Amino acid sequence: MTGPSLAVAAVRVALRRALADVDGLVLVACSGGADSLALAEALAFERASEASRGSGPLTHRDDRTGPMRQRSEQRAGLVTIDHGLHADSAAVAARVVAQGRALGLDPVRCERAAVGRTGGPEGAARSARYAALERVAEQEGAVAVLLAHTLDDQAETVLLGLARGSGTRSLAGMPAVRGVFHRPLLGVPRDVVRAACALEPWEDPANADPAFTRTRVRHDVLPFLESRLGPGVAAALARTARAARDDADALDELAAASTPFRDGSAAVDDLGAARPALRRRWLRSAALAAGCPAGALTAGHVDALEALVLRWRGQGPVHLPGGASGARACGRLVLTPHR
Repeated sequence: MTGPSLAVAAVRVALRRALADVDGLVLVACSGGADSLALAEALAFERASEASRGSGPLTHRDDRTGPMRQRSEQRAGLVTIDHGLHADSAAVAARVVAQGRALGLDPVRCERAAVGRTGGPEGAARSARYAALERVAEQEGAVAVLLAHTLDDQAETVLLGLARGSGTRSLAGMPAVRGVFHRPLLGVPRDVVRAACALEPWEDPANADPAFTRTRVRHDVLPFLESRLGPGVAAALARTARAARDDADALDELAAASTPFRDGSAAVDDLGAARPALRRRWLRSAALAAGCPAGALTAGHVDALEALVLRWRGQGPVHLPGGASGARACGRLVLTPHR
């Protein structure tokens, strides 16, 4: 009997590892593209395989306590987001819903996302999409939402972070797990994931539109680097992301535990005496707390806030994305949200 192709096996193995400690309803976020359809197919296969191994809830050994514990019923569903950004978006969403049901996934949801303007077209659509996914997860009681970002997506994210010059955190790329969101395919190349897709995918025209920065990185920058530096650039960038994330996580934890900001303000003397790595993290966190969109806050904004501390010459307030501002007054740096 012939087994699955190498591509299908790679996606299934990556998903199986990611779900090893996930207990409960899992939703796959599916745009209809080849990457997310391949992940949906793998999720449907894994859940069907688990069900065929026993009629009741599965059990597994808890490494911390030793005895076998009962797992709740393993369910798998799908959610697609209709951004309403193009004329056929509703039809695309309806097709994805039909594909999810054909795979035996349940529940299958289509959620409409209201796309605003903050953070530019890409950032606004992303913010609306994640908000809609979190809403559906809460409504359905899902413990995880799977995202089909690949190794190549991770490499693109690192390059975009380099271009923004936003520091170590921007080089850390996308986390494998953050809150309810899980990215099981970050170690699998895009061409392998796409080869694992057996269903007919929808090709998002935005993925070929050079007006979008990520599209230019995908089709121009990465291929150019591969042609000049040799193969393996994407994998090397993904490894860089893992190393940078370890460092950034440690520094972020230290910064969060020692921040001098209280109610949006901090003493300039405390900020000036701190190590730069901590001070800049405090400033960035304070700006985010004041309502700055994370994707729009750059190193340049943090530099301007830092100048109020280290290079004070009576300059006026620093205007930040989202309408927030930072100003120095009475020996304190004050971050004010949009009013």
